Amino acid sequence: MHIKDLSSAYFNAWNVHDCAALSATFAADGLYSDPAVGEVSGKNPEIFAEHLWQAFPDLKFEIASYAEISTTKLVAEWVMTGTNTGSLNSLPPTAKTVRLKGVDIIVVADDGIKSVTGYFDSKEVPKQLGLNVIVQPSTVGSFSFGTSVAVQSGNKTKPGAFSITTIWNDASQTAEIQFRSRETMKQMMGMEGFIGVTSARLGERGITITAWEKPENVAQIMANPTHQESMKQFHSNLSNGGVTSVWIPHHINPMWVRCTVCNKMNHAEKGVCECGGALAEAPPYF
Repeated sequence: MHIKDLSSAYFNAWNVHDCAALSATFAADGLYSDPAVGEVSGKNPEIFAEHLWQAFPDLKFEIASYAEISTTKLVAEWVMTGTNTGSLNSLPPTAKTVRLKGVDIIVVADDGIKSVTGYFDSKEVPKQLGLNVIVQPSTVGSFSFGTSVAVQSGNKTKPGAFSITTIWNDASQTAEIQFRSRETMKQMMGMEGFIGVTSARLGERGITITAWEKPENVAQIMANPTHQESMKQFHSNLSNGGVTSVWIPHHINPMWVRCTVCNKMNHAEKGVCECGGALAEAPPYF
């Protein structure tokens, strides 16, 4: 297939939101990379495409120009548009429309696309959605900096157990690990005794802390098909190491909340301040 025809098939698969068709345009060892996801296999488009389709159900690419550099290399200038009516990275939809300009360098082989390398301003989409774009160092002395995401079920029960998972991985594997973690978090929302989960990414180390009502609730994760598939990939080639554990609280102090009348702090269990004023609503423990 001519390089321009193959590139057109690639962008058409993006525009019709077809994972199978997108995967079919790549060679067996084809790679996709961009500033947001890093480098991933082109045969797994759910890692770099499906989460965008979920966040922007009307996502489209308009090709501004094609430039054939050689018989195997092409540069495509594009404009991506879409309205954020779905969750992006576990965040609620903003209903805002984005317009992003970028360039893809596409290299082909006999059996399909060898590589797609995307170039665009990775801060532009979050900025247009009204999200914070934070610039910070990765490390300063013994301090490490990164990003985090939290999911709360609304369950205000005092936690009876915490499960902690730490994974070390190459930078090229981070996007897939984050994708699989988000899918597992979605499944947790329907599990008995689930309270909340917080996940942090510090360079090439990911840490997830999950709060449960009882230690026995944690076993539901291991029986979940989504998590089981992630574990298969972990033992196959996804990450360089990892450890999981379950912790039972030694004690949890009372939740403090402020009186809405006299502004004094009170134990939430009291319900009413000594002054007779109502207490602010207590937040979840985790």
